[in-house]
Amino acid sequence: MTLIKSISGIRGTIGGKVGEGLNPLDIVKFTSAYATFIRRTTKVNANKIVVGRDARISGEMVQHIVVGTLMGMGFDVINIGLATTPTTELAVTMEKASGGIILTASHNPKQWNALKLLNEKGEFLNAAEGKEILALAEAEDFDFAEVDSLGKETIDTTYTQKHIESVLALKLVDVDAIRNANFKVAVDCVNSVGGEVLPALLKALGVAKVEKLYCEPNGHFPHNPEPLPEHLTEISGLMKEGKADIGFVVDPDVDRLAIVCEDGSMFGEEYTLVAVADYVLSKNPGNTVSNLSSTRALRDVTRGYNCDYNASAVGEVNVVEKMKATNAVIGGEGNGGVIYPDSHYGRDALVGIALFLTHLANKKKSVTALKAEYPPYCIAKQKVQLTPSIDVDAILEGVKKRYAAYEINDIDGVKIDFPEKWVHLRKSNTEPIIRIYAEAATMDEAEALAADIMNVIQEIAKL
Repeated sequence: MTLIKSISGIRGTIGGKVGEGLNPLDIVKFTSAYATFIRRTTKVNANKIVVGRDARISGEMVQHIVVGTLMGMGFDVINIGLATTPTTELAVTMEKASGGIILTASHNPKQWNALKLLNEKGEFLNAAEGKEILALAEAEDFDFAEVDSLGKETIDTTYTQKHIESVLALKLVDVDAIRNANFKVAVDCVNSVGGEVLPALLKALGVAKVEKLYCEPNGHFPHNPEPLPEHLTEISGLMKEGKADIGFVVDPDVDRLAIVCEDGSMFGEEYTLVAVADYVLSKNPGNTVSNLSSTRALRDVTRGYNCDYNASAVGEVNVVEKMKATNAVIGGEGNGGVIYPDSHYGRDALVGIALFLTHLANKKKSVTALKAEYPPYCIAKQKVQLTPSIDVDAILEGVKKRYAAYEINDIDGVKIDFPEKWVHLRKSNTEPIIRIYAEAATMDEAEALAADIMNVIQEIAKL
């Protein structure tokens, strides 16, 4: 059993003894700490917190505990039921609530669940705020409400439709163009909440034919729920049979979007943001942001529009902070996470689908032909296991000195930009590991670069 308390929330496997898994006692403690933090810091005149969940088997159980605890802390709860992460984020602002909690473990397997915490803007808390909540939970520094001050629960299941309507209302979403393109679309929603949301969105966008894979929101994931190529063999096979023009795959909470080409090949999670950004920039030139481990293709496309690209530290909250600081018109992460400020500051697969289909309809090309327009890059991922006694920070400093002649970014680990490739080294916060991400024009080159850096690390560490 596993329980991980971090600045981004609490997550773990269901079951086990106290402190060994995500069990009711830990859920109560962490929810109470969050409610205490919100009470002390919220900037809105509200006494409401929104709660939404994905379709995990444990979701109903966790939701009951979270809702009851918030009521016990004196908050009124807007329970939006089965909802995507971006839907819950939007519901916070639409309700003018003090905050929100999303019950999802994202791409983790079915035995996992988690509490993800939002502020009154419907955005994830930053590191300092997360640390404060951890301290409150550890000290059990919270007071429950007296009987006359208990909160109440309101169930409102209309927010999925409101989310879809907000997507349709975006200026750059062209429903007529999508309808006229007569797309056939396949979706794999891994038996989570996307199974309800994506077919409804596509129908609203004018897509006449949808091939549905795993759209029953029962929490029994038919394959590893992280939308990586090795997990998407079934939808790839469907595409090869000519059943659809494009395939969309989402993770259980629908904030990541992977695209499958008409021939069954992968468009590439890294290129979801690249293609959407290309479309947005063609209509509204401006700055873009992605994290340090995301493909250079976004930078290349952005500069093609004579606009500025900026990199942030890894993590959605860091991307959002950099987007706000640079007034970016589009941003996100290379895991298929599209953040479009005209909608909201959160990764949103619904927004990604609508913008991508509009782009594809305007281009009047196949998905493979569209992919061919973008700079071809490949990313290799490796890690170096170290002993607990080794000073990881000293190793990273040694790498910086070794490559001092090149452009270095050290806001999150060490990233070295070579003229035609890059490598990014990040240390794990939980174990003595250095993760290595390398990108080049071919996978062989990327893997060779990663191997070279691994050798340098071992040399510096004298392994």
